[in-house]
Amino acid sequence: MRGGRHIAAVSGASFDLAAGECLVLVGESGCGKSVLASALLGLLPGNAQTAGTAHADGVELLGASERTLARTVRGRRIGLIPQSPAAHLTPVRTVRSQLEETLRELTSARGRELRDGAVAAAERAAFPADHLDRHPHELSGGLAQRAATALALVGDAPLLLADEPTTGLDRELVGRTTDELRRHVDEGRALLMITHDLAAAERIADRVAVMYAGRIVELADAKRFFGEPGPRHPYARGLLSALPERDFTPIPGLPPELGALPDGCAFAARCAVATPACDTRPAFEDALACHHPSAQETARA
Repeated sequence: MRGGRHIAAVSGASFDLAAGECLVLVGESGCGKSVLASALLGLLPGNAQTAGTAHADGVELLGASERTLARTVRGRRIGLIPQSPAAHLTPVRTVRSQLEETLRELTSARGRELRDGAVAAAERAAFPADHLDRHPHELSGGLAQRAATALALVGDAPLLLADEPTTGLDRELVGRTTDELRRHVDEGRALLMITHDLAAAERIADRVAVMYAGRIVELADAKRFFGEPGPRHPYARGLLSALPERDFTPIPGLPPELGALPDGCAFAARCAVATPACDTRPAFEDALACHHPSAQETARA
């Protein structure tokens, strides 16, 4: 709720995520990606309302109490790499002490095992060992990001939510981070990754979910999405075309405000293949929410 109005930040989102699989959620800023991740962990503001079901490792997340989420879900069943890592790090404690505390809570590690575990966690996230005794305010944005990644990986939770995990990293570190997250998945865990970095998404994803104006508008196999025949939704195709290594052609216009969505397709005003049929909101069928999949294929050809 904002200013006495109800705003549907995310609506009708439906997907599954298996162990050993990475689903990457992409879309422009403000489309609802981070809201969806926060809802799964019960981290939305107090005036937010949720409806529906979301299960993880036997727990119904949306109906769980704060006590259940804090004691049995966060860090244990679901790890989180937050979008704003500095806000999630304890400012008065060093990175080492936070890693050791997390290890102590989630494992039976003690003494030397605890100290070695903290160093190993930092190494997994490419966090330099000689920075472990620094406080969060002494870290750059990229180092804070890597510290948060190390904390999220400590417990080897069955599901990891990574919200923009490569923000502030150079391309080499982006590659190292995505490769470590991929290794995490290949060991039999699930990963929901939210990112603007489509190059990182292509490197790590098994499937891609495209979100626009609070709705998932396409779910696709990653190889088909980034290769041939490519995305089916015109918005998804526009995201790829905007990449410098592709057409470098931006999508015209701006997304609609979530509090003032049109009755029909929310992308119609920016879409090159829109017709009067788009005045009606398309249903999500066959992993796609669009009235003109055949027209898209014709335009692409």
